Amino acid sequence: MSVISAGAVVLEGRVCRPGWLRVDDGRISDCGSGAPPAPADDDFADCVVVPGFVDMHCHGGDGVSYPEAPDRVAALHVAHGTTGRLASLVTAAPEVLLTQVRALADATRHGVVDGIHLEGPWLSGLHCGAHDPAWLRDPDAREIDALLAAGDGAIAMVTVAPELPGVPAAIRRLVDAGVVVALGHTDASYEQTLAAIDAGATVGTHLFNAMRSLHHREPGPVPALLGDPRVTTELIADGVHLHASVIRHVVAAVGPDRVALVTDAMAAAGVGDGAFTLGGLGVDVTGGVARLRGSATIAGSTATMDRLFTTAVGLLGGDDAALAAAVRMSATTPARALGLDGAGVLAAGSAANLVVMDADLQLLRVMSRGAWLTEGES
Repeated sequence: MSVISAGAVVLEGRVCRPGWLRVDDGRISDCGSGAPPAPADDDFADCVVVPGFVDMHCHGGDGVSYPEAPDRVAALHVAHGTTGRLASLVTAAPEVLLTQVRALADATRHGVVDGIHLEGPWLSGLHCGAHDPAWLRDPDAREIDALLAAGDGAIAMVTVAPELPGVPAAIRRLVDAGVVVALGHTDASYEQTLAAIDAGATVGTHLFNAMRSLHHREPGPVPALLGDPRVTTELIADGVHLHASVIRHVVAAVGPDRVALVTDAMAAAGVGDGAFTLGGLGVDVTGGVARLRGSATIAGSTATMDRLFTTAVGLLGGDDAALAAAVRMSATTPARALGLDGAGVLAAGSAANLVVMDADLQLLRVMSRGAWLTEGES
């Protein structure tokens, strides 16, 4: 048993100043506001304790991409507070994708990641971003079944473009298999997007990025995703993908319970500038911005979740309401969207995954499954 106290603890979405937690066998057994009922084993008097972050869209870090060295990618991101994560794969040839899914299914079984996110191959060629257009294709029932079999329950989310032939049936097949379906990399109309939501899609993949822009007579996917309460919208709040005013507007419009902050991180996260690859395509990172080699196309990010969290608090005003909203967007909302039980919240019975930050919201310590991490651990 361990008792943790802090100057502020965000418990079930409520900022408690001060607050405390009791951890037993990897779970939170009790918690509350005020002074702890017993002397604290760890006292963070001038700090903030928040739930471990949940990143539902991440391709890599520490110089490598999934599925290469998943332990190494996970270690980089957990060191930055991400205790819940999907491993995202980009578009690839059918046989390559099957091999990658099998490798990450094994990583899922061993608890390295919480599941697989297939971002492709069923995407629009007009908005393919950093996906190899040579391997984009329409959904095929046999390929879907083969991937689901290879994943053996590990495929947690799939991104599709609603306008492709066969997508409504593909969405229903995936949802029936317990997979969350996201909409993105798309040139879909407003009506096509609504039809995909009605078929069972519940997530908008990195809203605004790699999708048809909003037009006042042909609104496209953005207002359809924002307007439907069944949809959780991903935002990449890294200062590159979206203007700060857009982030504030979306949060004000739909609320933090429908926004999930995601890194969309690629191999350069935690490494710095240089030459990398993503799905076999060359990527150059300059000034922390990743772009496809020889183009202006953004190719993922170099962000980590602690950075996005701190940015979000500042964008929303820096007060306790902003702190609570940032917790929901970086932990509670993505965990709920993915159905990760016991994740994304600090409450009695939840997993003991938490992040300690100083008064300036800089990360100090991370607890994963009830154990404090030391530098380099995952």
